[in-house]
Amino acid sequence: MRGTLIFSGSSCPALTGKVCENLGMTPADAELTQFSNGETSVRILNSVREKDVFVVQSGSPKINDTIMELLIMISACKGGSASKITAVLPYFPYSRQSKKKSHRGAITARMLANLLGVAGVKHIITVDLHASQMQGFFKCPVDNLHAEPLIARWIRQNVSDWKEAVVVSKNAGGTKRVTSLADALKLNFGMVTTDKKRGNGNMTGSMVLNPIDAVLDPIGEQVNEAVEHEEPLVSNITQPIAGTASPARRPNGSSLHSAKSLPSRLRSSTSALDGVDEEGEDGIEYNDQRVHEVTQARLVQGHIVPDDFESPAVSAATSVAGDDPMTMSHASSFFAPQHHAALGGSGDAAESSDEEEEILKDPKVEHMVTLVGDVKNRTVFIVDDMIDKPGSWIAAAETVVKRGLAKKVYCIATHAVFGADCLEQLQDCDCIDHILVTNSYPIPEEKARNASKLTVLDLSYLLAEAIRRNHYGESISPLFQHIME
Repeated sequence: MRGTLIFSGSSCPALTGKVCENLGMTPADAELTQFSNGETSVRILNSVREKDVFVVQSGSPKINDTIMELLIMISACKGGSASKITAVLPYFPYSRQSKKKSHRGAITARMLANLLGVAGVKHIITVDLHASQMQGFFKCPVDNLHAEPLIARWIRQNVSDWKEAVVVSKNAGGTKRVTSLADALKLNFGMVTTDKKRGNGNMTGSMVLNPIDAVLDPIGEQVNEAVEHEEPLVSNITQPIAGTASPARRPNGSSLHSAKSLPSRLRSSTSALDGVDEEGEDGIEYNDQRVHEVTQARLVQGHIVPDDFESPAVSAATSVAGDDPMTMSHASSFFAPQHHAALGGSGDAAESSDEEEEILKDPKVEHMVTLVGDVKNRTVFIVDDMIDKPGSWIAAAETVVKRGLAKKVYCIATHAVFGADCLEQLQDCDCIDHILVTNSYPIPEEKARNASKLTVLDLSYLLAEAIRRNHYGESISPLFQHIME
């Protein structure tokens, strides 16, 4: 392409070389060095005057050095009178820090967007942002490409029984991404959620461990009192609590707080006094049977355990509720909100993978894993945008295999960050059969060779076509379309 220069950062020279090869070009020359004290030095060796410049830089284990190197390269090209500078970021750094998780937290992704703008970037090309609304952080256009068409095509070509498979999200936050792939392949989808299991301590322990429940669940207290005194409780159950939303309604208008969650001896009384038949207006019969597509399991230290396994949560709850004066002090102030409600209690600020990993590996905390969806004797695609820590992936894989009875599991992500020994743990997990990622994030060659389950898809064609269309002012909409073969 005439009038175009493509520079490579130190993080992904191999990917940049493939992109240039697809475009019939060679990477432009730049000298990237560091001083003895760690300062980054950049010297552009080609004339960039009135040229369309693309700088390719991805993440790396030394992420802060690569960011600084990118900013200096953009500034150097701007100082060299380049007509337009486009930053090509296959993996956008700090994308997981796109919102405040506490009052004193920083929105680091927005700060990085501001730094790129100040350096002189006029356009951004990236792949699968952690949150698509991050595009609003930039004052320049952003092309957020998707690896989903490449992944869907690989599945069609390499998975024999993919039409009977199920796409599963390993957490509630990834359901939108999972449903998108499921719609593209016309497959069913499911979800795995992980919650802390409540301990069976005494009153003080329950107030310390679950203060919000003590405030927001008066219905449960009323039911317990009715059971103890053998008095049918009806009148107050279906009344909305002051300051809270009304309870969910059945199709015929009655409250779902009624017979479903009450003991059997209360169920008949509430049904009779509410005047509600067990059959709705649409002929739907309501019963007490659990939905067959919902499966629960116990998770201790990141692994599924048998039902008779001794619960560390119970022992921890019992020990907390002793005669410790500090515990009693905490119990007396149980109305104080928890830290996650600091931003209004929306729950939108999800934990990072590092925090999630520490919680899953805590030997004193037991989790309850819930699988929603039927995966029995089916192939399962567990999908997320990146693989950083192995804990949640292994937990989800063990859940769908040991409890859901899935026959094969594929772990699929765009960005293969593979922190620490993540890839080795995924390779050693018997419940994981295949790991599918892209080369948006550089993977050490030795690690890739030793992982027989690993398959790496090439993004160079996608990025090369995006660069070509961007240079000639063509639409990039065709890059989002799925190619049926």
